[in-house]
Amino acid sequence: MRLGARFERAVRLANRLHATQLRKGTRTPYVAHLLAVASIALEHAATEDEAIAALLHDAVEDQGGMLTLARIRRAFGAGVAEIVLGCSDSTAEPKPPWRARKEAYIAHLRTAPSGVLLVSASDKLHNARSILADLRAEGPSVWQRFSAPPTEIVWYYRSLVGAFRAAGAPVALVDELDRTVAALARESRAGRR
Repeated sequence: MRLGARFERAVRLANRLHATQLRKGTRTPYVAHLLAVASIALEHAATEDEAIAALLHDAVEDQGGMLTLARIRRAFGAGVAEIVLGCSDSTAEPKPPWRARKEAYIAHLRTAPSGVLLVSASDKLHNARSILADLRAEGPSVWQRFSAPPTEIVWYYRSLVGAFRAAGAPVALVDELDRTVAALARESRAGRR
């Protein structure tokens, strides 16, 4: 598949929307995460719409809510907008409590369409890989970046693996997420000793 002008416009929009945002507790521009998620999705046979949604998957949640969703719908169509919305765990401000938000998101994944499953699983894999790499490089202080304790974060990622499997997300992608979450759990336990 050849990615066209729509994908290029999505890269520019993602970069503009997240221009001042950094990854939690790092100096890494947030757009690096968005490009990585698109890359993972493309490696698992994403369509152009799914790759565009991967670039924009955090835009609604982090950069303007439903107004941003309307902008995405106008620029890239209803299919992209629906995937982006399906990858958002909240559009409310202020956001609901962490655990309730995560439980609702996990429940939602069990019946989500394939495009949402692909983009969401790609997102969660990149997030889990990043946390694991940072834990190995920096140690347990990494957990201070998050609003939930390590046991809750590991619970969330394990629950995601189960939800993705039950819903039929790409097997190779879920298997890689499962392996990464297992390593994350081991590192988390080792850091508590």
